[in-house]
Amino acid sequence: MIKVRARSLRSYLSGGDRRSIAESSRVWELVRARPSRVSELAALAEDADALVAQRALDLLEKLAHERPKWVEPHKHLFIGPLADSGRWEIRLQVVRALPLFTWTAGQRRRVIDILLRDVAHSQKFVKAWALDSLAQLAKAQAPLRPTVLRHIRAFERSSSPALRARARHARAHLSR
Repeated sequence: MIKVRARSLRSYLSGGDRRSIAESSRVWELVRARPSRVSELAALAEDADALVAQRALDLLEKLAHERPKWVEPHKHLFIGPLADSGRWEIRLQVVRALPLFTWTAGQRRRVIDILLRDVAHSQKFVKAWALDSLAQLAKAQAPLRPTVLRHIRAFERSSSPALRARARHARAHLSR
């Protein structure tokens, strides 16, 4: 019997340009079929190829929404050096994933620092999702509420319809 070697997840995530997702949908299927491959995907989030890393982190963030327990062992990726990336696409995945996990007190301080920094990011998507994540955290952390409300009010005064919409969404998080 000839054993067929499985194709690496990296081979599906490489190639194309910044706007391309390569074969990310195939990786999604493979990881969901074999959760043991989450570790392989997590290792790719720190790949030397920036596009591979970006696509891997995007998939980890999406997977964390669906199956947070699968990604939980790799949550450190979201508060490590990737959180300080100069690429807004990476920062977007980071801020969207942060409220999905349980953090220790020290880690929670880092999470809040990341979100407070990124609520002022120049890229609107990063800024909007940082506020949304802060609002989700503030539900369980009362001391964070005044800060989140201050940011919500600033977003409500924004000339950007997208930021005003995210402010409404964040306010709704607080009232749930």
